[in-house]
Amino acid sequence: MKNRYLLVIIIMLSIVAIMGSFKKETAFFKNEKSNIDVTIKNSDTKEEKELDLEEYIIGVVAGEMPASFHEEALKAQAIAARSYALYKINTSNESYDLVTDITNQVYITNSQMQEKWQEDYNYYYDKIKKAVSDTKNLVMEYDGEVISAYYFAMSNGSTEDVSLVFGENRDYLNSVDSSWDENVKNFEVTVEINKADFCNKLNIDCSNIVINNINRSSTGRINMININNKEFKGTDIRSLLGLRSTDFDIKITETIQITTRGYGHGVGMSQYGANEMAKSGYNYEEILKHYYQDVNIVQIDV
Repeated sequence: MKNRYLLVIIIMLSIVAIMGSFKKETAFFKNEKSNIDVTIKNSDTKEEKELDLEEYIIGVVAGEMPASFHEEALKAQAIAARSYALYKINTSNESYDLVTDITNQVYITNSQMQEKWQEDYNYYYDKIKKAVSDTKNLVMEYDGEVISAYYFAMSNGSTEDVSLVFGENRDYLNSVDSSWDENVKNFEVTVEINKADFCNKLNIDCSNIVINNINRSSTGRINMININNKEFKGTDIRSLLGLRSTDFDIKITETIQITTRGYGHGVGMSQYGANEMAKSGYNYEEILKHYYQDVNIVQIDV
């Protein structure tokens, strides 16, 4: 009888051990397969769609940075885009996390990539997918929080302090040197605007155009400018006239000639600057830590 009881106890203990082992394996398997989803809103169709974060980042890198750029620049872009996406996921009060245009960051689908790259689709898709895969789940943190990783196309030789553009106070988005951009084609561009169009867009009298009291930031970008006794922010002039940047000079002749330096709002990482840094031998971590001050590059816990 004692032997029978002993056998029953042994069998029960064996079953418990097996079940415990099975639960541990199941939990581990689930953790290995877990991921982060992001909900995006198509800017054109207004349709909302849920995507795996890493799949989304491929579409953002493809939409935001030329696929011909250096691999280290593409990796830096992937981490910046992932950081910005996770920041929005954590702070969004909408039914979606991000929209698919420049309001947040541009996302394009596979079919749009095929249309964009044509016969180079496979090469460029694999190149971008590798940059995203090589940096999988990496984000930038400052003081333990994922950062709002702004980025833009091309600087005027320096990036701009975030407070002067978006009115935010973020210690990791101060102005830094980005003189690499000065070697890029189309760094400086001059456009001509018809006087009537210029005046209509700014809603000013066109009989005598007078420009004065130009206030520039330490990086050369225009903070405020007075045109015909009307005060404008540099960011408003850029928006109203469709200029490439807020570092501009206006010359009045028979037409209005405006020369700009750089391209974009100027805050955070310069994409062309990142590419020039990569071509000079900098890796993605060095690029990111130059443009975003005192950040740590960490792995997301999933």
